[in-house]
Amino acid sequence: MKRLAIFLSGTALVTAGLPALAQGSDRDVTVVLSENVSVVEPCMAARQDVGRVISENVNEMLVEYDYANGGLMPRLATEWSQIDDSTWEFKLRDGVTWHDGSDFTAKDVQFSIERNKNANLSCETGGKYFGGTTFSFEIPDDHTIRIKTEPPQPILPLLMTVMPVQSAATTPEAEFDRKPNGTGPYVFSDWQTGQSITLTRNPDYWGEQPQVETATYVFRADSAVAAAMVETGEADIVPSIAIQDATNPDTDFSYPNSETSYLRIDTRAAPLDDRRVREALNLAIDREAMVGTLFPEGVEMATQLVPPTTMGHNPDIPVWPYDPEKATELLEAAKADGVPVDTPIRLIGRNGIYANGAPAMEAIMAMLQEVGFTVKLDMYDVSVWNNYFVSPFVADAGPTLTQSQHDNATGDPVFTAFVKYASDGTHSMLRDPELDAMIAKATSATGDERATLWQEVFARAEQQDIADIPMFHMVGFTRVSPRLDFKPTIATNSQLQLQQIGFK
Repeated sequence: MKRLAIFLSGTALVTAGLPALAQGSDRDVTVVLSENVSVVEPCMAARQDVGRVISENVNEMLVEYDYANGGLMPRLATEWSQIDDSTWEFKLRDGVTWHDGSDFTAKDVQFSIERNKNANLSCETGGKYFGGTTFSFEIPDDHTIRIKTEPPQPILPLLMTVMPVQSAATTPEAEFDRKPNGTGPYVFSDWQTGQSITLTRNPDYWGEQPQVETATYVFRADSAVAAAMVETGEADIVPSIAIQDATNPDTDFSYPNSETSYLRIDTRAAPLDDRRVREALNLAIDREAMVGTLFPEGVEMATQLVPPTTMGHNPDIPVWPYDPEKATELLEAAKADGVPVDTPIRLIGRNGIYANGAPAMEAIMAMLQEVGFTVKLDMYDVSVWNNYFVSPFVADAGPTLTQSQHDNATGDPVFTAFVKYASDGTHSMLRDPELDAMIAKATSATGDERATLWQEVFARAEQQDIADIPMFHMVGFTRVSPRLDFKPTIATNSQLQLQQIGFK
């Protein structure tokens, strides 16, 4: 525990020198994000920093997931039905216009799906959620679209809850959009790169007018600084603050974060291509020592990349014990067989990924060194980190362990398994043809069979292949100004709908 305490020191509150934020209407809000938003492309909204700005604020989904009660709600689609095993029909909302005044039609939906599948763009949403699926379309009229998938997707409406729809007419085809044109309650008004983003209320929104008039997003990596901005009235919401900064019960709220923190193992590169080495990595981590220090008391030790509330979670996978002696023995046995266990391993960390993310990586580095690993920590901003985490990966990076967390709040492993474990998954470094076949079979299954097949997928990926170092199912803390009527939910992790904010 003492070795962790030093990582929590030095967090003295420093607010001097911060630029003053302009104060406008009493119905304006300022949101403080921990990461600099480097792209504003809606097809990248699966990234937390982008989703909290864009999703359902600027660009809307066809279907909305009800995070409060579960289930699906109409958004740009008013109804949907399954035509056959492979085909779903969506009826689209009439009278919806884009922010530029043009009409929203079925062609925009087709364009958005095809954009997410465009390999040249490497869209995060398409890579994470549509990988392994091919789409074809039929458009009977402007407000009806039939979507056929191969393999069949029995939960296609659920998949549509994660894809912001984009304008076919105004979205650039070959590059990321820098000023999204949406249908949502807020217009993307201004982006001062590296400093702020401003959204303004859309007077022509098809739905009910929200209370917030203007939202300004600013970026502060230091949790203590961000929390102090709410306390002093400079800001209104910090979606994510560290455990040590959540000290005011009147403004600080915990919520069941849908993220699972972990380190992805590059199973392709020696010495990490040896299963004994991957087992030793997991045994070397003292997860219990991190709870209540670097991570909140409420976190749950993870055994796989979905929480227990997700259908298909496998309860029979045990938590990795802390056993440094066995870890050292495994390394020595691998070395005796010629495995180059002394090869330096790079820990690839991401600045601002979660509260205390950098100190957590420093602690993990120390634990791995204690059992005999040679490791080096490199912390990067998301724009650089993404090159290591998303295919095509940085060439000649050597063996890597990449810090990550995965959000699966919508309740089905289809949002997890392909992207994380399949040979063609954009985040996957596994190459297991049998696992690929298991994922494809589970994707097309329904009912109890689907749950059972997903459990088998997780058992193979995490116990047999050892694809990751699972850490924790996370708990989040949000600081909210007393003038706002807003409480965070599990959705706050990936989106922050301004229309859900009221004023006291």
